[in-house]
Amino acid sequence: MFSIILNAQIPELNDYNQVWTSQSKNASESMPLGGGDIGVNVWVEQGSVYFYFSRSGTFDEHNTLLKLGRVKLELSPNPFKNKDGFHQELVLHDGYLKISQNNTDIKLWVDVFHPVIHVEVKSKQTVSVKASYESWRHKNRPVKGKANNANSYKWAPQGDIITYKDSIGFENNAIAFYHQNREKTVFDVAVTQQQLESVKDQLLNPLKYLTFGGVVKGKNMKSAGTYTGMHQDTDFKAFSLESKKPSKKHQLSIYLQITQDKNISVYKKGLKDFVEVYKSDEKKTKKWWNQYWDRSFIYTQNENVKAQDSVYQIGQNYQLFRYMLGANAYGKYPTKFNGGLFTVDPVYTKEDYPFTPDFRNWGGGTMTQQNQRLVYFPMLKSGDFDMMDSQLDYYLSLQKNAELRSEVYWNHKGASFTEQLENFGLPNPAEYEWKRPVSYDPGMQYNAWLEYQWDTVFEFCNMMLEQKEYANKDVKKYNNFILSCLRFFDEHYQYLAKKRGRKSLDTNGHLVLYPGSAVETYKMANNANSTISALKVISEKLLKVSSKDLIQEEIDYLKAFQTRIPPLNFREINHQKVLAPAKTWERINNTEPAQLYPVFPWKLYGIGQADLEVAQNTYFLDEDALKFRSYVGWKQDNIFAARLGLTEEASKYNLLKMANSERRFPAFWGPGFDWVPDHNWGGSGMIGMQEMLLQEIDGKILLFPAWPKEWNVHFKLHASRNTTVEVKLENGKVNIIQVTPESRKKDIQNLLELDLNQKLNLN
Repeated sequence: MFSIILNAQIPELNDYNQVWTSQSKNASESMPLGGGDIGVNVWVEQGSVYFYFSRSGTFDEHNTLLKLGRVKLELSPNPFKNKDGFHQELVLHDGYLKISQNNTDIKLWVDVFHPVIHVEVKSKQTVSVKASYESWRHKNRPVKGKANNANSYKWAPQGDIITYKDSIGFENNAIAFYHQNREKTVFDVAVTQQQLESVKDQLLNPLKYLTFGGVVKGKNMKSAGTYTGMHQDTDFKAFSLESKKPSKKHQLSIYLQITQDKNISVYKKGLKDFVEVYKSDEKKTKKWWNQYWDRSFIYTQNENVKAQDSVYQIGQNYQLFRYMLGANAYGKYPTKFNGGLFTVDPVYTKEDYPFTPDFRNWGGGTMTQQNQRLVYFPMLKSGDFDMMDSQLDYYLSLQKNAELRSEVYWNHKGASFTEQLENFGLPNPAEYEWKRPVSYDPGMQYNAWLEYQWDTVFEFCNMMLEQKEYANKDVKKYNNFILSCLRFFDEHYQYLAKKRGRKSLDTNGHLVLYPGSAVETYKMANNANSTISALKVISEKLLKVSSKDLIQEEIDYLKAFQTRIPPLNFREINHQKVLAPAKTWERINNTEPAQLYPVFPWKLYGIGQADLEVAQNTYFLDEDALKFRSYVGWKQDNIFAARLGLTEEASKYNLLKMANSERRFPAFWGPGFDWVPDHNWGGSGMIGMQEMLLQEIDGKILLFPAWPKEWNVHFKLHASRNTTVEVKLENGKVNIIQVTPESRKKDIQNLLELDLNQKLNLN
């Protein structure tokens, strides 16, 4: 249903608030709410308010990312029993959700700075409230078949897999619940499987005795017994609180806690102390959201069009997805690509998946890096640098584990990170493969898709260094990590060469990156362009950004290493020079166009750079690139096209990617190749829109490198050197509202009127 924007003005943030005037059928029609490291799915069904709630880092023994529970809220007399007058709204600017009908308002908000969910009921007449905590983990649950795709065992469980029951009960008119992991977890299984027991006591183990849960408390509420029931495909037991007497105001709060200690008293005391000292400060949370929206935005509308159209949608969904990213601004663990904190019952994604609400495809503690990077790259141009710590510091915590892999398996230095990475830094056990030849290298995954794919880590190294370039952040803490990642490639490929023959380098003194992998697609590759680009860009950028913080020995090493990086590979198609995926390869396993990775993420080709035509030829002529082309999920054709100045192509694929989803909440895309809501779908969409609007080269800020003139837009994006650029394009006229610092205004070039040939000749 389309609403009207008066006077065809470019929308503002409030125009994107989601307003529903009817109740939902089920959890698939929920609205997201969040803050700090908490995600909540809220919906009203048959007159009752429901919400799931999740928190970053709640991994069980098998590395399933468990939800914390579901709450059912019932009011008497019930203001939601009829259809007329219902109103549910996500208020983006202030970060809260409200539900209203019949002179009754329910407000839900999450404290950004403390792990607390607030529910506030206000009514013009007195009402009674019953709040029930519904748990499906009231008993042990065997995990069978495809249900294991939610954990680290996936299709290869080792013995009986059980999701162990939580501890749940009443405590002083409150409901207390927690899950404590056992001593032995999938970490122990992986260590044994991967022959790392000799260094087990040196490895980071985030799962042993991990404890998470919380307490549900209500002002003037008392315990009201239990009941059982079925919700979709899963039985549950509910623990209820009810108001002591009818009132015009009611408050319910959920306080959350995570610890890692064998002694459960540590968890209980920590939670008790937190509840006692906590003071609610909604103004502080509102201020955070207000500043969040002020620091970056993209508002869109088609020229001279009043109704909400497809161009309107991409601006709307850009903000809605960014809202979801803000829900894990300060989590210990990165926002998961396969649903973030907003998954619901899996039957709404796949009808033949009658599993518990804890389910998501592709694991809970498994961080697939090609997917994860797309969630975090857009935070550079949106200026959300504080939110990147969850992802980048996660890598830092795993450095020791990755270095021990190299030491144990190959007796050389450097951090070895695999593509599918567990939250303890080792390969996923299922992907590592249980049925392996006895003689096979124990440091390798026995896996046709993932073998020899180690270079994704450099995209996160790039984000680390870009924080210095964008925000002048001190990145010294990352230097050793980045050096270690580079050193792995240097030493490992010399090690492999010497296993094949006498020499460790080729005739030209270059590394022979064989066997390698051009992303997950071109396997058994020789000198993959994606790897070469990464080594080239990261070694150069580290020297540029951090040379003052490196010792001379490290600088000398980097300069020598650069001489060992092989050149990029090219070929001809239709007598036109194009980028090749690699020098050679033996098979194709996936559909990622590695030949375009020098364009993105590595930005070796683009507007204002040499040989742009070579990259454009690759985009238009390479048969694989054409065959793989799509907007679904993690596909990046929208980004490639924008980087290459291909306005028509960029417009086409960004419109497709960022259009409303098939679900009630328009930014719940997916499943794509992963799950719902697909966060690498939204992340790649954000990147594509950003690249259409603003790019940089050699100190120049390029405006509208691939943006159609007839698309009205008001945006504020970040650029290098602590720069923000706010611009409005309305009915073909460009208004540069503000450039900070003002000295960078001279660096701006407006490309809106340039045709493709002019862009080719811009360098």
